[in-house]
Amino acid sequence: MSAIPKKRWTEAEYLAIERTAECKSEFYDGVMVPVRGEEKPMSAVPKKKLTEEEYLAIERAAEFKSEFYDGEMFAMAGASYDHNLIVDNLHGALHAQLKGGRCRALVGDMKVKTGRSRSYSYPDIVILCGKPEFHDNKRDILLNPRVIIEVLSPTTQDFNRGGKRRRYQTIDSLQEYILVAQDRADIEQHVRQRNCKWEQTIITGLDANLVFAAVNARLPFADIYAGIEFPESTDE
Repeated sequence: MSAIPKKRWTEAEYLAIERTAECKSEFYDGVMVPVRGEEKPMSAVPKKKLTEEEYLAIERAAEFKSEFYDGEMFAMAGASYDHNLIVDNLHGALHAQLKGGRCRALVGDMKVKTGRSRSYSYPDIVILCGKPEFHDNKRDILLNPRVIIEVLSPTTQDFNRGGKRRRYQTIDSLQEYILVAQDRADIEQHVRQRNCKWEQTIITGLDANLVFAAVNARLPFADIYAGIEFPESTDE
């Protein structure tokens, strides 16, 4: 991974730059190095419109992950501790409940292609049931997720509820889309109905349960949010 910038930085300079940057970096011996991560979307690179083929060629050769919307690549920046902990809690609980069945939960690195919009995303968690279908023989782009779960952050929640939700809902196999808040015990559950319309349910409170409609799983909020300390203002 190439060092950016070339000059040697002090620790104080690195912290000042990294805490205000959109793309996260690590720091080694005076050098800032871009890192891959989970929260998205971030600044578009490059400015020109790319074809799907151009995006895949660039993204598969890169040392960091990028998503693709409307001809643009969006680099993924680092996630918070709470974000990662919630994802870990969700994946662990789902793995335990789905183990031995025809469904499995995949976390983080499984790229998904949305239907008619021709977009590519890295959901926080994907639940797949049955035989996976892939975009090509590289087997790194899933076409048939049953459930997609995203953990929200202040910078991504509007996109996850809006444009990304609409793109995900064009996937024919998708039956359920779950949005998990990280600053309060709050989960939005979007379920595809028989008439192909989507029904939204908002579930709140640490004593609640997330009962999946598309797979046989029931997760207590207390397990999903284990280890999370909510801001005091949440209950106001």
